[in-house]
Amino acid sequence: MEYRNLGRTDIKVSVICLGTMTWGQQNSEAEAHEQLDAALDRGINFIDTAEMYSIPTRAETYGKTEEFIGNWIKARNNRDRFILATKVVGPGSWLPHIRDGNARLDRKNIETAVDQSLKRLQTDYIDLYQLHWPDRNTNYFGKLGYVHDASETPVPIEETLTVLGELVTAGKVRHIGLSNETPWGIMRFLEAAQSMNLPRVVSVQNPYNLLNRSFEVGCAEVAHREQVGLLAYSPIGFGVLSGKYINGARPDGARLTLFENYTRYTKPNAIKATEAYVALARQHGMEPAQMALAYVNTRSFVTSTIIGATSMDQLTADINSIELRLSPDVLEQIEEIHRRFPNPAP
Repeated sequence: MEYRNLGRTDIKVSVICLGTMTWGQQNSEAEAHEQLDAALDRGINFIDTAEMYSIPTRAETYGKTEEFIGNWIKARNNRDRFILATKVVGPGSWLPHIRDGNARLDRKNIETAVDQSLKRLQTDYIDLYQLHWPDRNTNYFGKLGYVHDASETPVPIEETLTVLGELVTAGKVRHIGLSNETPWGIMRFLEAAQSMNLPRVVSVQNPYNLLNRSFEVGCAEVAHREQVGLLAYSPIGFGVLSGKYINGARPDGARLTLFENYTRYTKPNAIKATEAYVALARQHGMEPAQMALAYVNTRSFVTSTIIGATSMDQLTADINSIELRLSPDVLEQIEEIHRRFPNPAP
């Protein structure tokens, strides 16, 4: 396993991070614990979850993933062996089961959320506490272009950061991060931290994969210059880049089979690009999913790649991607496909 610094901290996290959002719907608690044990055995020391997991989010499974992890921590008594990240939700009328549908990134919501997460996780502290998405309207969750809404009244970034700073001072949180954020948003948090002497964000968790390289357009420069590295989620695009959905296939138990509304990576150009990437991998004797992960792993602005698996075979293959190095020829062919199909699934 390889390790990289988390922002400007002295914490080193594994380049492969274990994602958890299927635990509680597609995976049982026993399967979750098996994955956690196997990940630690392979040198993974970074686990990412969120209060709203499992996904798709619903009242019956809200917080279930954190509960699974908390029970594992209690059973193994191993809290000092890994870095634990979780998230507080932003606003959304589509979340009526979370704080009565009034979730915001304000003091009341954040304080309530962090205490509930700590209880479910059965730990005294969270290593990395992330804002799952901005309080303001912007272009996240599949929106490439930004449309301004002059009537909105977002919670000020300064208020959000002040509360997070108090959590750090109290010892409930060690470091803070962002998710689904834009260059403007990252820089505003950094500016507020400097002017108000508050904690600096150490990471940003955004989608990044061969079908969605929009992070490179503006955020990559911020990641480099400000040392706010990317925690790349959806590195194989809901599993699409594994090739298992080629020619319209829908394997039993697969995410796109179970949840038909997950269409972000199945638009016409995304399908064409996927076919090209899968063919390229197979031409060079590689598993398509491993090639897709290896590409993300080796980007200089990436701190860690968040993998997710519903089976132990998938987990093993995903972790093995850390050993794969793409040749200059393969990298050039990836760029050629990207030029033909630039960001077909933003």
